Amino acid sequence: MQSIRSTNYFAHFQDEAYRSLGNYLNENSHSKVFILVDTNTEKYCLPGFLESAQFNLNYEVIQIKAGEEFKHIETCNYLWNTLSEKGADRKSLMINLGGGVITDMGGFVASTFKRGIKFINIPTTLLSMVDASVGGKTGVDLGVLKNQIGLFSNPEMVLVDMNFLKTVTDREMRSGLAEIIKYGFTFDKQLWDTIQQFTKIDLEKINDLVYRSVEIKNDVVLKDLLENDLRKSLNFGHTIGHAIESYFLESEDKQNLTHGEAIAAGMVIELYYSSKVFNFPFSLTESLRSFVLDFYGPVNLKKEDFSAIMDLMKFDKKNVSGKVNFVLLDTIENCKLDIQLSPELIEEGLLYYKHGNA
Repeated sequence: MQSIRSTNYFAHFQDEAYRSLGNYLNENSHSKVFILVDTNTEKYCLPGFLESAQFNLNYEVIQIKAGEEFKHIETCNYLWNTLSEKGADRKSLMINLGGGVITDMGGFVASTFKRGIKFINIPTTLLSMVDASVGGKTGVDLGVLKNQIGLFSNPEMVLVDMNFLKTVTDREMRSGLAEIIKYGFTFDKQLWDTIQQFTKIDLEKINDLVYRSVEIKNDVVLKDLLENDLRKSLNFGHTIGHAIESYFLESEDKQNLTHGEAIAAGMVIELYYSSKVFNFPFSLTESLRSFVLDFYGPVNLKKEDFSAIMDLMKFDKKNVSGKVNFVLLDTIENCKLDIQLSPELIEEGLLYYKHGNA
C-alpha cells in the first residue's frame, strides 16, 4: 500500500510502516523513547510491534488502564508526572500504541509536556485506524463530555499495521466499521454499497476499506485543517451520537456503548432528519436503520432518556452561540452543514430510531 502524505507527515502501511520507523529512529537522535500502551495493547500488541519493528533502542513502557472512562485530565496528570519522574526532556519521543484513547490522549500529553515533544501514532483498532489516524486532533474528555479539552498537533508519522486487527474483539471491529459507514454516506457511496452486504467483518476484505477511509479523511483534512467548513462533514452522526454515548457513560442503569454503537444510532437518527428537512431518499434511511439494528443490535433508548440526551447535545463542539448544529445530507455524498432543528423534530428522530416509521 502506498504511503499517504498528510500536512507535514505520512501515514505508512504494513512493511513500509516499519521501514519508515526504522529510518526515522536512525536519522533522529532522541534522548529517551517512551511507548504508551494500555493494559490491552501491552499484552496483545506490544510484543508484535517490538518484533516487527526490530526495536533495538532503549525504551520505557508507560501503561494506563484501558477504556474511555480513563480518557480524562487525571490520567494526563499521571502521564506528565511519570514522564518527569523518568527523566523525559524536550528531545524525548513518545510512541502511542493503541486505540483512539491512546492516540488522542498520548498526542495531547506529548504536545503539552514541556511545550511539546515529538510523538508517533500506531493505531491498533479499526476505529483508530480510520478515524484518529490522520487529522492532528488530540484531546481528552471533560467528565462524560467527549473530547472537550485538546488541541491540533501532528505526529511525526502514523503507522498502520492491519495485523493488529487480529487482536481486536468483534464488538470493537463493529465499532470501527461505523466510521467507515460514515465515509460511505458522506463521501464514497461504494463503501456503503460494500458494507451493507456484510453479515460479519472479514479481515481479508477490510484492508481496502481502511485504506480508502484514510484517503478520504486525509483529503478532507488537507482542505480544511481546523474544521472551519468541509471537515465538519466528518461529524455526521456525531451530534446526537456523542450525546447518546455520553448519556450511557454517565447513567448507572445503562451499559456503556462503544463509540461506533452510539455513532451508528446517531447516523440513523440524523438521516431521518435529513429525509424530513432535505428530502434525503427515505429508502436509504430505512436501509441504514435496518442494517444498524441487525448488525449492532438496538440501543436501549427510552422516551424518558430523550430530554437528558438533548441537553447533552448543547455541549457539542460544532455549536455556536448556544445553537446545536447538525450535519445532514440532501443526497448521498452531499452534506449540509450547521443545520439547526426544532426540539420536536429532534425527539421525532429518536422515536424513529426506536420504533421505525410507524
